[in-house]
Order: sequence, then structure tokens, then C-alpha cells
Amino acid sequence: MADYRTCLQHLEENTRLIDVAGLPVTIKPVPDEDLPGAVDPRVRAVRTQPPSQVSEVDPYTYNGIPIGAMRQKMGWANADITAGDVRTQCRTIDGKNGPIGLFIYTASKAKPGCPCLVFIHGGGFFGGSCKTVENPCKAIAEKAECVVVSVDYRLAPEHPYPQGFEDCFDAVTWVYNHARELGIDPHKIGVAGDSAGGNLSAVCTLKDRNLGSGMIHYQALIYPTVDRGPFDGNPYYDWTLDAFTFRPEDEQMARQCALGIYGVDANSTALYLTSPGQVDDPYASPLRAEDFKGLPKSLIVVAEFDSLRLQCEAYARRLMDDGVEVRMLRYNGMDHAFIDKCGLYPQAEDCYREIAQDLKSL
Repeated sequence: MADYRTCLQHLEENTRLIDVAGLPVTIKPVPDEDLPGAVDPRVRAVRTQPPSQVSEVDPYTYNGIPIGAMRQKMGWANADITAGDVRTQCRTIDGKNGPIGLFIYTASKAKPGCPCLVFIHGGGFFGGSCKTVENPCKAIAEKAECVVVSVDYRLAPEHPYPQGFEDCFDAVTWVYNHARELGIDPHKIGVAGDSAGGNLSAVCTLKDRNLGSGMIHYQALIYPTVDRGPFDGNPYYDWTLDAFTFRPEDEQMARQCALGIYGVDANSTALYLTSPGQVDDPYASPLRAEDFKGLPKSLIVVAEFDSLRLQCEAYARRLMDDGVEVRMLRYNGMDHAFIDKCGLYPQAEDCYREIAQDLKSL
């Protein structure tokens, strides 16, 4: 396995562009072994480790779903890869549904009028935390010399749709209205999030466009879930394992990665939405929006072996067809939730670098 810094340099310098049904996709190869369908050796190492044990399993269930235990399995004990010059503040703001916690990360080199990224963590709408994405947020702040605001939004099922979404939009609005206090340029605000957080970022951007409020000028959607309908028979994209390439030596593990979200997403939808009709709401399933004209510059990041990859490609294609400036990145050999592995997976840090470069260009 190549050393971390060598891999990081390889990811920055070695990319290739492919066409996926008319969509340009930039491929970030596995640094160690650029072979078709190969699982990254770091993913292989993590997935062959014995599962971590908790001292006591949270017994909380909802409609027979073991939410407590599922929440305990989320996240990763990642590392701070910054030089330590990122200031952290905790704030509580008022929102439509009550108080909302914010974590504000300001780089030491951030200058007045710098960009700001509102980051929304993942976790299937019912789990995850700002703690898991703290180090990624710090890394983006340092690399972009900017301010990053992480949103501690309400989680389902205690707070079902649209409460979490409303919290996130309220947070964006607060950031925009307090730009001078934060030392940022209100015309350089972006949103970003991973998985469910990618969904919430996308729908905040849609709502901003629909209202004409002009607050969001960039979105980075990291393996977002953009459709809450079933994978099979979905009218908005075709989901099939045939779209994935598996190297024979890695086929079993790669298939497990590719099927990971496929097997649990129905639970997430059941916890987040309160009626079947909400699946068609564009603020729950942004892929089902009528049009995407007028959306800001967009980055969509996917892992090669992720159940959500195909719907992400469908979303990028729809943005592109409506004239949105969109860039699609695929990290080969990676699985879902790879940006959590800050300091372990060089692909995670490379992703932060890509976002930071976009923020600097605003």
C-alpha cells in the first residue's frame, strides 16, 4: 500500500475523463492499483477489520426499527489533518422549529470577505452528527482560507420531514443575514453535505432558487441521496448492478459496497417521511424537481462502489441538461461514507481540496 502523501499527490495529478451516457465524469483512480473494478486497499483493510463493539447497545426502537443501535454504528473516529489554526465557535440560533446548534470553523488565514460553506452532515436523516464531520469541516476551512458552518439539525423520526430541511435552510438564512459578523462575503456562500446531508444541501439550493433569495452561490453534493423512492423500478433512473464493474479478486467485497445503501434505504425513508406522497415532493426528492434552471455552480462527488452512484449521475445529467455548470467526480475503489475517513483515506482529503478550490474561485 502506497504511503498517504504519495497517494494524495497521485489523486491530484492523475485523473481521466469518461463519458457516462452523455455525462462527463472525472475519474480519480485508485492510487495504488489503477485496475478496473478494484477495491481500494484502504477500504479493503477497513472492511476486513472486526466490527467495533459498544459497551451497551442502545435499545431505542421505532416501529420495530432499531434506531439506537443504527445510530451507534454511524460515524468514524477520524483525525484532525489541519495545522491546528482553525478557530471553533459554538452558537445557538433561533429557527422555525426552535433552537438550532451551529459549529463555526474559521481558518486563521481567512480574510474579511472570504467565502463561507454551510456544511450539513449525513446519517440517513435519522443519525450522524456534527462531531463526525468536524475534522472534514476544519480541513475545508483551512484549505479554502474561509469559514465553514456545520448545522446540528433535527433528526427523524423524532423530527420528521420537513423539520430537518427547515433547520438547514434557516441556518443558511442566518449565515447570509450575519455575513458581516462572520467576516464573510454574502455573495460567496455555498452549501455542502454528504449522503442525507447532500440531499439537504440540494433542496436548500432548490428552495433558494425558487424563492429568488439569492443566498447560495455554490453547492457540493457528496454522494447525495436525491430520490427517496425505491431503487428498483424507479422512473427517474435505472438501478442495476450491471452498471458496476467488479474485479474478480474483489467481487464479493465490491458487491457488498455497491449494495450497502440499497439494503437499508427503505428504513431511512420510512423514518424520515410521514406519508407515501412525500416521496414526490422535490424538497424530499430533488431529482423529481420540474427543472433546475438557475441553480449555481455544482460539484457532485460519488464513490465507485456506492448504491447512490447511479441516482447521483442522473441528477448531474439533469442539471447539465438545464444549463447548470456541474462537475462530476468519481473516486474509484471507494465506498459510501468515505469522506468520514479523514486522515486515513487520501481520497477524503483530496475531496476537501476539490471543494476548497471551488470556494476560492467564487
